[in-house]
Order: sequence, then structure tokens, then C-alpha cells
Amino acid sequence: MNRLLVPAASLLLLLVVAPSARAQAPPPPEKRIAQGVTVAGNDVGNLTLEEAAARLEPALAPRLRKAVAVEVAGRRFRLTERSKAFAFDASKSARRAYNAGLFIAPGSGARIDVAPWVRVRQSALEAFVARIDRRVYLRPRNATVRITVRRIHRRRSAQGRDLDAAALRATLAKTVVDPAAKRLLRPGRVTLKPAVTADDLVNRYPTVLTIDRSNFRLRLFKRLRLTKGYGIAVGAAGYDTPTGLKTISNKAVNPAWSAPNKPWAGLYAGRTVPGGSPENPLKARWLGIADGVGIHGTGDPGSIGSRASHGCIRMRVPDVIDLYPRVPVGTPVLIR
Repeated sequence: MNRLLVPAASLLLLLVVAPSARAQAPPPPEKRIAQGVTVAGNDVGNLTLEEAAARLEPALAPRLRKAVAVEVAGRRFRLTERSKAFAFDASKSARRAYNAGLFIAPGSGARIDVAPWVRVRQSALEAFVARIDRRVYLRPRNATVRITVRRIHRRRSAQGRDLDAAALRATLAKTVVDPAAKRLLRPGRVTLKPAVTADDLVNRYPTVLTIDRSNFRLRLFKRLRLTKGYGIAVGAAGYDTPTGLKTISNKAVNPAWSAPNKPWAGLYAGRTVPGGSPENPLKARWLGIADGVGIHGTGDPGSIGSRASHGCIRMRVPDVIDLYPRVPVGTPVLIR
């Protein structure tokens, strides 16, 4: 009977001793980064992940967590870690070093340098660059003219400036992950050309006429500069010369006169008087404007300097002959 109890006791002792033996087994060795691995030049070879993170934090954090300043057009903008555009992590940098070391054969003497782990949020970078772009954008200014009866006022064009946003985003993305990079950026701006320059306006307005009714003066502008002035007569009361910006619509030498069917035309109403006829009031040259109104020579030079016509602009014959070849069809005419 007692012989049967001995194996059972021995079995009980084994059951008690076995768990104790397992509990006292040595823990597995901590992972160590392979010899020859560096992070941004900082040696972490043969260090545990925790030891490597402790070394990388003071070595890299002061640089990689420092704000990046961007100076453009005399203004400074700062991209800080608080913007969440970038964030350095020493522990993840150590893990990256460990993974890179797995490809180094023990005793090979090989060396490998890995970049620190820095999270970059493109959306935050884009928002930062967009804010700078809005502040430093300079719209190009087109050249313009303002025509008055006495002169043509010109405002010259000016070039604009615009930030190359894509290039700045790319530079920032490289800067925030590189501890050796300068944290002050001075990007330039591209030049924006105006759509209309002073030369464009000269070509657009090679000739301009103005009619100054109050002072009975016709002025000729060439290339936006006053070239010559002539005395004129304008419409009498009730037959006022129309005002506004018009154009020369047609021209003729010794034009025929199609008299309007109106009482003031008298016996000529509704008739056409041939050009060159003594009865024709349109002497020498005709520069039509609109609605039967135009510029023409007059046989009554004494009327120049007064309100005497039925709406047309009268000129002395030598003057209208002089003016005629200088003014092409389509020339703008400002009447005030």
C-alpha cells in the first residue's frame, strides 16, 4: 500500500518544481540596433531601442522641433511645431534605425545612416504656404488711358509678383525633416507681366481726335501725345453737336451733300448736291462721325470760333485738308 503512494508524491513534487523553474528562466535579450547604424550622423549601433531614443532626443529634437521662418517681401512668417505640420519622434527614429540594421550582416563592417522620423502633414504645409501667398501676392497693373479734350492721361503698367507656392511647399517638406537644414528660408517671387503695357496702348490708340465745343478747338493726338490743334465751329443752339466717344466711320474728298429733308435745308431738302459744287456746304474734305454729323471744310471761315452749324464740326479748308490724311477710319473721337 505504501509503495503505491511514493510515485504520487514524486509526481506532486515535479508539478510544484516545474512552474518554479519556468518562472526563473532568463528573459529574452532586448533588441539592439546593429553595429554601424547612425541616425542623421548620430551613432546608435549596439544600443537598445530605449537607449537609442534617449540619445536621439537631445541630439536631434532641438533642431527638428525648431520653427522654420520664411521671409518674403520684407515679411516674416513662422511655421512652428504647434501648427502640426511636422513632428519629430525619437522612439520611432530608433525603430527606423533598428529596421535598417536588419539588412547589415554581422561583422561585415557595413555602415548605414538613416533619416530621423518626422511626420509631415501636407495639408498643414499647404495652408501655411497659402497664407503667405495671399499676403505677398502683388497683382500686375495694366496700363490705362483717360482721354479728355485737352490731353490724354496715361497710367503706366506695373509688373506683379507671385510666390512659387509649389516650390516653397517642396522646400519646407525637405527642411522640416533635415536637422542640418537652415531654418530660415528666403524664397523669391516670380514676375507677373501686365496684360496691357504702354506700348500696347500706343498701338491701340495711334490716333485720337477730341472736340472741345466750349473752346471751339479740335485737337489731334498721335501716339497719345498732342500733335496739333485747329479752330472749329460747332452746332448752333438747337442743333448741338452730339457729345460722347465716337469714331470716324467714313471719309471722302470733295464729298457730295445729301441734304436732310428738314426745313433748315431749304430748297436743298431731300436733294443731293455734287461734291465741289459752290452750293455744297461740305468743302474739300469729309470725315464722317455718326447720324449725318461729321468734320468738313466750310466756305464761311468767319464762322470758326462760334456755334454756327447744324451739328457738324466746321474747319477752315486748309486745316481740313491738312487734317484729312492724318486721321484713318476708326479713329476715336471724344466730343465734350
